[in-house]
Amino acid sequence: MLLTQLLWYLHRLRTMSGPEMLWRAGRLRERLRPRRVSWADAGAELFGGAEPSWPEALLAFRAGTDRPVLLDRDRAAAIAAADPDAVAAVVAAAERVLTGQVRYFGYPAADLGVAVDWNHDPLTGTRWPTANSERIDHRTAAGDPKWIWELNRLQHLPWLAQAWLFTGETRFADAAFEHLDSWVEQQRPGAGIAWRGAFECGVRAISVAVAVQGLRDAPGLTPERYRRYVVLLGESARRCWSERSLFSSANNHLIGELAGLAVVAVLLPEIPAARRWSDDALALLTEHADRQLLPDGAGAEQALAYQIFTVELIGVVHALLALRGEPPARLAAAIARSSRYLALTVGDTDPDPRYGDDDGGFALRLGPEEIRTVRAHLGIADALVPEPAAARAGTPSMTATWLRAALGSAASLDAEPMGSGYAPDGGLVVLRARNRRASVDVGPLGYLSIAAHGHADALALTLAAAGHELIGDPGTASYYGHPGRRAAHRSTRAHATVTVDDLDQSVMGGPFLWRAHAAVRVRAVDLARGVVDAEHDGYTRLADPVVHRRWVIAAPDHPDIVVVDAISGTGTHSARLTWPLHPSLDVRAHGPGHLATRAGTPVLALAYAANHRLETTMVRGDESTDLGWWSERLESREPSWSVGAYCTGGTPLALLSVLTPLCPDAESPHTLKIAHAGDRITAHWITGDARRTVTIDPNRPGAAEIAVATR
Repeated sequence: MLLTQLLWYLHRLRTMSGPEMLWRAGRLRERLRPRRVSWADAGAELFGGAEPSWPEALLAFRAGTDRPVLLDRDRAAAIAAADPDAVAAVVAAAERVLTGQVRYFGYPAADLGVAVDWNHDPLTGTRWPTANSERIDHRTAAGDPKWIWELNRLQHLPWLAQAWLFTGETRFADAAFEHLDSWVEQQRPGAGIAWRGAFECGVRAISVAVAVQGLRDAPGLTPERYRRYVVLLGESARRCWSERSLFSSANNHLIGELAGLAVVAVLLPEIPAARRWSDDALALLTEHADRQLLPDGAGAEQALAYQIFTVELIGVVHALLALRGEPPARLAAAIARSSRYLALTVGDTDPDPRYGDDDGGFALRLGPEEIRTVRAHLGIADALVPEPAAARAGTPSMTATWLRAALGSAASLDAEPMGSGYAPDGGLVVLRARNRRASVDVGPLGYLSIAAHGHADALALTLAAAGHELIGDPGTASYYGHPGRRAAHRSTRAHATVTVDDLDQSVMGGPFLWRAHAAVRVRAVDLARGVVDAEHDGYTRLADPVVHRRWVIAAPDHPDIVVVDAISGTGTHSARLTWPLHPSLDVRAHGPGHLATRAGTPVLALAYAANHRLETTMVRGDESTDLGWWSERLESREPSWSVGAYCTGGTPLALLSVLTPLCPDAESPHTLKIAHAGDRITAHWITGDARRTVTIDPNRPGAAEIAVATR
């Protein structure tokens, strides 16, 4: 364990610049300095000994004076009248909280009891220490820090606040106050796992601030309680700024910290530093929104779920500032371009795509849903910043309903049906035709030097047809709970690409650290012809270096998706081709490949060939390698087939995959051959009564042609 920790620190240091090392050294000195901070200390620092009159401050808070209001009783009444079923679902979630029942990620439900111990994980029996939070090593602890962090984000409080607004029953408001009071009593500032990192402070502050505002007319909100909550939020905001994530850690964590700071500053103007905090947070949030949401709308972290999370964090700030009459134009532009990108990925009927990490995080949890889908997010984004593509693809949610009620936004005008598209900054190609969606990942590994949430999936292809996923990304599986699963699901072999010599394209340095990044070079993208030609350099680090180049040909007028992989360079190598199938599919060996079925009906034929001896492979639910699994949520998985082929030989190696979604009139391909000779790659196969030929000239980018001859 000690050696592993030392190696991690060594790898992490290698990702840092000189200025970052100096900054972190200063932070380390500060963390090691013995200190004990009380709530009294926090209040004194916040107000400098000149506290406001709390009865008067509470009156202003209840009246919404000098601040925007999101959760409002009149809006609640209108929402309840318009959508009683959605309201009932939120109230039911609040009722479960009253009984002490919570469920996070893929873990089973847990019973917190009536008196909550905010440092106890009842699933594992772990009780987290109340020592200085900076001295708690969450990476080596017995329990899963994600679970205890999720509990301490207090994202159930907005459910209780809404239940109070919807029903008028004080038991919901009283429970929220009791939870907040006990949390403040147990979680001294800077002590315990709940304060481990400014990011947790930021996300928690959003939930607490919005919930307390929703409870502002509840009888239990006394001036003494209001002061307590203002100090809690003020101390959280202060840490969001002073301990914010910088340099190689300035990813979604920094967005969460700045969003928490801004929300507190906007909703609590009685804090002396509020205007400065608001200005500082907005300036930096705007800058990093432009960095993390690329010009084409893709998320820089190369993790779709974190893009959604980031946009919704930004969206909370945008909504509050818009309600204050100061809509931030650059934040609105970031939300809009993200919406257009995400709408491209789902189109009209396609299932959610997946790539990169997904921890199931919520920026503001107003609805009871356990997973944020792309379509639900697009409904929220359209409520924030109307965008035709988002309106066409989005679906309703309680969060979107509240935002529309507050902002007065109507759904934007309809958009044209979504076709193919290419996001060159994020590196995603979407090819649509014949009721199918093929996507090709030609983007970077991830964001910044550690690429924390990226997966080693360069050139991976996913496929959906008739609204169902066929070949996809198997998900994240785990962060801390199961390290083996974490490594396997980030690996190249878990994804729909080629693994050379059974090594990952990029080199892991830790669970959230990559120390060597494969770089992709896009040679050509032709949306009209359905051709993608790209390569990556991840295997040039080998003693006998090679380059993996992939051509994807999804011609609109052909039933097959053709994938040609070439491994060029020096020496003898193995090439392992992988196609992870959705768990709803069963599979069997079939001719030169595999046949996938759903409920007994054939839906996808996969056929392969290579210029060396080829063996087909199948794995499902392998406990020893953690391969052949599908994870819809963090800390959950189910068996799923991962199929493909394997060959070994001297370079150049060439592999052919023909993927045929089986419509009623489609037939499986057979008699496949591929040759790589000189400056020409040729491949042949037969489908029905037609002989199909692909000819590729590697010297000409995108020069891949399909010819069909009737036998």
